Amino acid sequence: MSSPSQMNDDDFVLLHIERDAGVVFATIDAPPINVMTLALFRELAKFSAHVADDDSVRVVVLRSDNPDFFIAHFDVEAILGFPTEGPAERPTELGGFHAMCERYRTMGKATIVEIGGRVGGGGSELSMSCDMRFGAIDRTFINQMEVPIGILPGGTGTQRLPRLVGRGRAMEVILGGVDLDARTAEQWGYLNRALPADELRPFVTDLAYRIAKFPPQAVALAKQAVNAADDLPLREGLFTEQYLFQQLMRTPEARPAMEQFLELGGQTREGEMRVADLVTEISTDS
Repeated sequence: MSSPSQMNDDDFVLLHIERDAGVVFATIDAPPINVMTLALFRELAKFSAHVADDDSVRVVVLRSDNPDFFIAHFDVEAILGFPTEGPAERPTELGGFHAMCERYRTMGKATIVEIGGRVGGGGSELSMSCDMRFGAIDRTFINQMEVPIGILPGGTGTQRLPRLVGRGRAMEVILGGVDLDARTAEQWGYLNRALPADELRPFVTDLAYRIAKFPPQAVALAKQAVNAADDLPLREGLFTEQYLFQQLMRTPEARPAMEQFLELGGQTREGEMRVADLVTEISTDS
């Protein structure tokens, strides 16, 4: 198969790729329940590399058309085949599944997950690595089923889940192997929003198109600045924020966008009362 940078959208078998207006939608199609087999993992990893350096892509949306499953979990049969000879070794750099998750977390595009059904294990870990997660009331359920079968969430889950929901709640999900429903997941911070099932896709799609309209460097560097809150102490994070702000001030898009904001009514009472709509009227075309 071609290298990720040389791949075409139609090279994927388990992902259906659609592009429109700066948004790339990747729909997972691995029946019957979207288990993350090694084949699906490889496609998700290659897709992340495929879009990470693609300047035409501003927003990435992962989703599934299976009403019951986004991704069930990582393939347990594959895990049973993992090598166990010799003692366990502590890695010195990220690789494999961890590297894939980090690429979704750090790429300079917004990454959004539309979880319309169940998600578990490695599927949940991939979801937590992305920037935003949205679910469907009465259809979305999150489960980390590793501890009940004798292992642990080994694809970033023990590190990402406490950062999203807190230590005690993460322990409940991980050690208890319980289902987390959409409303609770929203309250705990795992999901950005829990929406009625028929509203989920339209909401995610509209949000993706909205973000794709904004200056891409602003999106990329704002994401980098927010990620610094995970990676750095507050003082160092503030330095990073200031540095990235100064970088954006020097981009060719910044001044025209700010000038348009004022021309459209920014900093007036009428404009500020509808500021969320007003900013979408700013043109970022060069």
